[in-house]
Amino acid sequence: MVFGQVVIGPPGSGKTTYCNGMSQFLQLVGRKVAVINLDPANDSLPYDCAINIEDLIKLEDVMAEHSLGPNGGVTFVLVVELYRVIRVADMQLGLVYCMDFLDKNIDWLEAKLKPLLKDHYLLFDFPGQVELFFLHENAKKVIMRLVKKLDLRLTAVHLIDAHLCSDPGKYISALLLSLSTMLHMELPHVNVLSKIDLIESYGKLAFNLDFYTDAHDLSYLQHHLDQDPRSAKYRKLTKELCEVIENFSLVDFTTLDIQDKVSVGNLVKLIDKTNGYIFAGIDSSAVEFSKIAVGQVDWDYYRVAAVQEKYIKDDEVFDDEIITSPQPPSSIAEHDLQKDER
Repeated sequence: MVFGQVVIGPPGSGKTTYCNGMSQFLQLVGRKVAVINLDPANDSLPYDCAINIEDLIKLEDVMAEHSLGPNGGVTFVLVVELYRVIRVADMQLGLVYCMDFLDKNIDWLEAKLKPLLKDHYLLFDFPGQVELFFLHENAKKVIMRLVKKLDLRLTAVHLIDAHLCSDPGKYISALLLSLSTMLHMELPHVNVLSKIDLIESYGKLAFNLDFYTDAHDLSYLQHHLDQDPRSAKYRKLTKELCEVIENFSLVDFTTLDIQDKVSVGNLVKLIDKTNGYIFAGIDSSAVEFSKIAVGQVDWDYYRVAAVQEKYIKDDEVFDDEIITSPQPPSSIAEHDLQKDER
């Protein structure tokens, strides 16, 4: 069996930086790592990749050959903004085409992977076009074929920029994206708030960090959404979407500072449990397996509390909005109790 990670997430969430940092960390702990770049738009890689999709197909060639590139006849009247919109849309179409091309030429990827299967841990760096992982089938088909044919044990590592927590509307969008991706990909799945060291760069959090990592009782966000006229007009829709997320009860997050070896190490332990790496080579009783599977008692502290203490300022003086707004329960037990009372 071969183990690895499928690294996905929106543009700017830090996927390439993650692959670079994770490969360095895993090599330091004694694993042979192979990074596979499957993003044809990523032409400046900070890591040495064992396989590069650009050896098969290049996004620039696709855009040129199929007229998906920016229209050369765009006049000055259309200005730069329209040019940007056209370019982004064309790049998205180009990425869909590239993934479809990879699906149809999967034998190329299989042949490249076979020499690595004996002793390598695999990191797949995918494009940042989120539609590929909750809407289109091509990326999923590529992954499922590799899993079944090459007997891979893969975990989807879904990165979300932590600063989205500072905006309730964006945070709910991130939850919906994570849920849709989990249901579509059908892989062991770990949602990660990346760049946790920058979480307050775009504003203060309305609640403690555990509210955002556990995603319980999202109705407490409604007060803050109502403060924004753009969000208030969609109050009913937002309420229904939050109920959908809570009813599935699938989404939660762990945190990551890719420059902190303790943070990376804790994430690796979690991923190793989800894809089964932690059980590799063990030939023992069910009791021994269950001992390994049981999470460490202080896991929640390292996942949330220690991160809050390190990266989030605890101001002694709170503004009136935070004092008067509804506050979420501080524990799951209290959360259940409040529901019973209602």
